[in-house]
Amino acid sequence: MADAVNAQSVSPLGGASFEGFAKVREIGPLGMISLRAKRDVPGLEGAFASLGLALPEQRRITGTTAKGAGWMSPDEYLILVPYAEVSGALANLAQALKGSHHLAVDVSDARAVFRIEGEKAGQVVAKLGPIDVASLAPNELRRSRAAQVAAAVWAEEGGFTLVCFRSVAAYVMGLLTASAAPGAELA
Repeated sequence: MADAVNAQSVSPLGGASFEGFAKVREIGPLGMISLRAKRDVPGLEGAFASLGLALPEQRRITGTTAKGAGWMSPDEYLILVPYAEVSGALANLAQALKGSHHLAVDVSDARAVFRIEGEKAGQVVAKLGPIDVASLAPNELRRSRAAQVAAAVWAEEGGFTLVCFRSVAAYVMGLLTASAAPGAELA
């Protein structure tokens, strides 16, 4: 379980950061649960409520990166909680969805999370994938790509949050660093 390990030891890049025309930083570790359940599953709204969260609408994230829930697909949600609270959140979900078809899995240690902040943070994100950053509303989530790897991105106060697989964290940090380097601004 995620909370059984020293939280500092699971950060993929040790809290790496870069300051260019935008600030890029790894913000892990973060507790993450992948919940697979169809929207009409009995108890789904109650399951989110048991965590103090609202069931997110399509392409939205409710709450914040510190504690929130994002819509990932018609039957998949990403639940964000403090790293030490994953076990309790899984237990709450299991109780609230007991008897309903679902799957809840701790994916905390399988993901890396980055924040891109600053006035020109959108330029960094725009360079990496086919996301219309200018039209991305606050708390709007997009599943897309960061160059050649799968990623989820959402706009949040002061910038963007990007989640990718842990196995490609160094690659994504390199992409973000190159995209945010001084002199690499878009015209």
